[in-house]
Amino acid sequence: MSQGGGRSLVLIHGAWVTAQSWDTFRQPFEAAGYTVHTPTWPMLEGRSARELNESPPSGFGALTTGSIVDRLQAFITTLPDAPLIVGHSFGGLFTQMLLDRGVGRAGVAINPVPIGGIVPGPTSLTAVLPAVARWNGWNRPYAMSRQVWSKRFANTAPPVFQNSSYDTYVIPTSGRILHQAATWLGTVVRPARRTVPLLITGSEGDRLITPYISKATFNLQRHSLAPTDFTQFADRSHLLIAEPGWEEVAARAIDWAARREV
Repeated sequence: MSQGGGRSLVLIHGAWVTAQSWDTFRQPFEAAGYTVHTPTWPMLEGRSARELNESPPSGFGALTTGSIVDRLQAFITTLPDAPLIVGHSFGGLFTQMLLDRGVGRAGVAINPVPIGGIVPGPTSLTAVLPAVARWNGWNRPYAMSRQVWSKRFANTAPPVFQNSSYDTYVIPTSGRILHQAATWLGTVVRPARRTVPLLITGSEGDRLITPYISKATFNLQRHSLAPTDFTQFADRSHLLIAEPGWEEVAARAIDWAARREV
């Protein structure tokens, strides 16, 4: 889970993937002197993607955003110093929720799922509609098909990488968190309370969390008196932390943290 001996960094993965999605992204941070931690969500610890696909844990479909953030906060309190928190997708939402609780010394929300108060555009709404429209979807896991992964999540990646990444770390996700994100239940943060820097990213090729959502998140978070920054990447999908070109994403986050002295 961790490596190195410098400043603490916590990488928080999003929905439909395991913490293995950080395997390459973490390396430049380790080279920059960070001690990198990649905690996972409740019920996922110690289970491979294959195991999770064959048999999702009982109750996983009803896992809530609050219980995930509680677990992450409990882990962070065991670290020797307040970490830089970097989250992708739902991990970007959780990063903002942790900062809202006063946890962490700074945060980077990479193409984050919208915090409460943001109305997603039609592209994002149609992507999540099949999950939230299911009977009892509030309590059931939701798996992403290979076709949807290639079309929505990893659409700018080479086909070979789309397939290899799907086989390596794609898993079902909680139906409850998708409903919460769609209805703002448990996803509201209060930017005016945030006292530490935050960087938000978007990418033009993202067909799951569109640049509109990232910019809307930035506009809400600017109500904080703490530094709030935004950067956008061209021709990158939602999988920008792992698809070819991920090095630029990591470098920009590292450079931002250095400029903000975090």
